[in-house]
Amino acid sequence: MFLTQTVPRQREIIEVVLRNGWDYMRRLLTGGKTDEPQLPTPAVLKNILVNLGPVYIKLGQLLSTRPDLLSASYIEELSTLQDEVPAVPWPEIEVVIRKQLKRPLEEVFQKINPVPVAAGSIAQTHRATLADGREVALKVQRPGIDATIAQDIALIQGIADLVARTDFGQTYEIKSIAEEFTKALEAELDFTREAGFTDELRRNLSKGRWFDPKQIVVAEVDWDLTSEKLLVMEWLDGVPFLSAKFNSDNNGKDVAAERKAITTLLFRAFFQQLYIDGFFHADPHPGNLFYLNDGRVALLDCGMVGRLDPRTQQILTEMLLAIVDLDAGRCAQLTLQLADSPQPVIVARLESDYDRMLRKYHNVSLTDMNFSQVIYEILQVARNNKIRLPSNMGLYAKTLANLEGVARAFNPEINLFDEVKPLMTDLFRRQLVGDNPVRSLLRTALDLKSLSLQSPRQIELLLDRVTSETLRWNLSLHGLDGVRRTMDDAANRLSFSILVGSMIMGAAIVSTKAQTAQLSFLSSGLFAAASLLGLWLIISILRSGRLR
Repeated sequence: MFLTQTVPRQREIIEVVLRNGWDYMRRLLTGGKTDEPQLPTPAVLKNILVNLGPVYIKLGQLLSTRPDLLSASYIEELSTLQDEVPAVPWPEIEVVIRKQLKRPLEEVFQKINPVPVAAGSIAQTHRATLADGREVALKVQRPGIDATIAQDIALIQGIADLVARTDFGQTYEIKSIAEEFTKALEAELDFTREAGFTDELRRNLSKGRWFDPKQIVVAEVDWDLTSEKLLVMEWLDGVPFLSAKFNSDNNGKDVAAERKAITTLLFRAFFQQLYIDGFFHADPHPGNLFYLNDGRVALLDCGMVGRLDPRTQQILTEMLLAIVDLDAGRCAQLTLQLADSPQPVIVARLESDYDRMLRKYHNVSLTDMNFSQVIYEILQVARNNKIRLPSNMGLYAKTLANLEGVARAFNPEINLFDEVKPLMTDLFRRQLVGDNPVRSLLRTALDLKSLSLQSPRQIELLLDRVTSETLRWNLSLHGLDGVRRTMDDAANRLSFSILVGSMIMGAAIVSTKAQTAQLSFLSSGLFAAASLLGLWLIISILRSGRLR
């Protein structure tokens, strides 16, 4: 039992949960009878995570990327979680840096600012100057955070084991979700992974399909100095996106045009990541988008990224068109194609739910629609129909929501649908012919050739089997076990009824012609046996509850 493992951290978690009044978890932790799992209100859940400390704040941030699991109110509340924690004193950070460097610190850096520019739950960032004069940012892992995360991961898995015993836990595969979250937490402890993601994003954005790649910046990584606990990148001079100031000429018209150009650049860079590259920055909140002093836009912090395979990209592209056309049936089909694993779904109900959801937008122009809100509602409908979508769908929706929110705050006139419409033709053309039309044409020609060569032989084989009566059909019908058992029960009862009736008739015939004591005894025995069997049959029917 969870409570028998009495360690200070577990007691602290229990105290926080009880103090914030989460009744369901109180019953679960104390071994009491639990009803259907109930989450605390969004505000209470946020307070619990904040009280539990940096690791659980990070867990809350990860949960905010899963609108396929939580409703919009929870996503909105958890999205405000910021891992604003006190900075680690410089002497402790200096020890970590020295351990990660292959040479003495004094030979590598001219100077390091001991005051961090940012402090988070996993690491804090300092500005420094290399020996060759280059300005860099040092992301240094907090001392001892790996041990803290390992302990908290064990506790998260323990709680997941408890919840997994409930119907709720089995329906939503809580253990696999917990495993997914713990892997994400562990991955954040290896800064070489983030460095690799940063390089991959920079390479992808160096080739702009719909934008000027010179206007998008991703910091270069210094691999000679980067390790698991130390990430060294070029320093970018700028301000957070929403803090950018512009000079106003001509009654602000130039400012409006510049803001529109910047938001269009940002949208197109992310559309390329989502629908072309299949690898995207999954945390575009205002602190990770910088407006540089030279007028370019920088993407910071690649610790959270997402991937979309070509099939998923194709489905999501078609989903864009289905949303624009308000096509509930197509939305249902595409959702089922996205599902993690085949599972029984009432398609008519799914289509009805989508139709009801999309009907709200029938008289709303595209410019007034909030695209990310529509995506969230689609995930909500899927969740209500117990369709489990891949986790990258949550990252996809959260990325669009963050992107649209930042863009609207920066330029209230912007609309995501207006930005995506000019790209739709190119997206569908790419699906039809790919990036290399000649190669796609040759591949199609080869497929047609193969089909033309194989089809006559396959048709001949089919006709031969039909005419020779050797054609067999393998049919597998699911859900008939209950019907089979019911029919077996009915047949058994009918057999018993016939047997009882026969025994009664036999006893009656024998009794009317009983000339000896032996025949009278036989008649009485048959009556007794028939009565017992009849009584047993009546009792079994009454106990089954199927008398009517």
